[in-house]
Amino acid sequence: MMRTNLIFKRLRGKRILILGFGREGRSSLAFIRENLPDTVVGVADGNANVLAGLEESHDVKTYSGRNYLDAVNDYDIVLKTPGISLKDRDVDFSKITSQTDLFLEEFHDRVIGVTGTKGKSTTSSLIDHLLKESGRESFLVGNIGVPVFDVIDKLTQNSIIVFELSAHQLQFIHRSPHVGILLNVFEEHLDHFGTLDAYKNAKLNIVRKMGEGDWAVTRNELSFDLADSSAHIIDYEYYDFGVDWENIPLKGEHNRLNVNAALCACYACGIPVDELIPHLYTFRPLEHRQELVGTFGGVTFYNDSISTIPQAAIAAVETIKNVKFLLLGGYDREIDYSPLVEYLMNNKVEHLLFTGNAGKRMMSMLENTGYQGDMTTFANLTEAFSIIRKKAKQGDACLLSPAAASYDQYRNFEERGRIFKELAEKF
Repeated sequence: MMRTNLIFKRLRGKRILILGFGREGRSSLAFIRENLPDTVVGVADGNANVLAGLEESHDVKTYSGRNYLDAVNDYDIVLKTPGISLKDRDVDFSKITSQTDLFLEEFHDRVIGVTGTKGKSTTSSLIDHLLKESGRESFLVGNIGVPVFDVIDKLTQNSIIVFELSAHQLQFIHRSPHVGILLNVFEEHLDHFGTLDAYKNAKLNIVRKMGEGDWAVTRNELSFDLADSSAHIIDYEYYDFGVDWENIPLKGEHNRLNVNAALCACYACGIPVDELIPHLYTFRPLEHRQELVGTFGGVTFYNDSISTIPQAAIAAVETIKNVKFLLLGGYDREIDYSPLVEYLMNNKVEHLLFTGNAGKRMMSMLENTGYQGDMTTFANLTEAFSIIRKKAKQGDACLLSPAAASYDQYRNFEERGRIFKELAEKF
């Protein structure tokens, strides 16, 4: 294991509460029990089922149910997992930390951090691919599914950590990555943060807490927030690296920006861009992101289930040609759908299919504009495919790009995308 002096200094001798017991919470407990076995530990989660057997097997006190957050007041330090919101809670925020916060304090000098409302998984994965293919030792961690504590014992002096960071992970950090990418900020996660300003402020932490010698990779419209920063600032939007865009697997203007940001980040690490460009053409795009499912029954299906905001749906329709069926809606986070409504009023998508409370709101907004196109509601994806089957013609394209979260019907966007793909393959 590489040095972890600062992490141990923060944790040693403290009574620690692990807040949230999903993948990262389990990782934190394993790390503490292995490295600080005598530490007093509590685990709090609203779901009592995930805590079953913990008290006996790991010698920890557990808290669950309606008032599980009250346990925060009984501990010296709280290791908060990303999904837990403390909005409107009377909490001593000085005791709140996380895997992200502790890791960045220790290893910030070897981290490329990536955040943005959209594009962060693609950009993080692309950077990891470029580094590995060019012979560097890279670890892809964070919001993409790998808790960062899980890789500490694998790190060497040559390791580069590509850290995908959500606003939830960035909210309580004290140090930014050495290279921080802020791709964009759109309205999302208002259920967690309350306001767009609070959400944006969390995102800005990826570059706001930098020092001299660090690199902020962002767009011109966001760089004014860094006026007082001592970091180097790169506006990735306007670089021309001579990429052959026709032959790159990532399509669309939004992905051109993601590629530019990835190349700028690697450049900030001292890696020649010319060395990296050949590896752009071997990158495999991620699942559920404008993913070509295939042509079945004469209809070509695209899975863009990751789309949870209006701007993502607009980008998908702009990128994919001949979209005749667009599936929209889901869980309503009360974000502003005006940009999407305005776009659809002037677009040639013939059939709009809506679901969930978000879909009902989009449809109502379109109706109020006097929109005359074909609009239908559906209860679930099986019903949506029945509607498509009745109306589709040879050569049509069908796109799932919901512009809404999935939680009203599905565990996550991945489950929604997988079901869409299964139904498409049977079409």
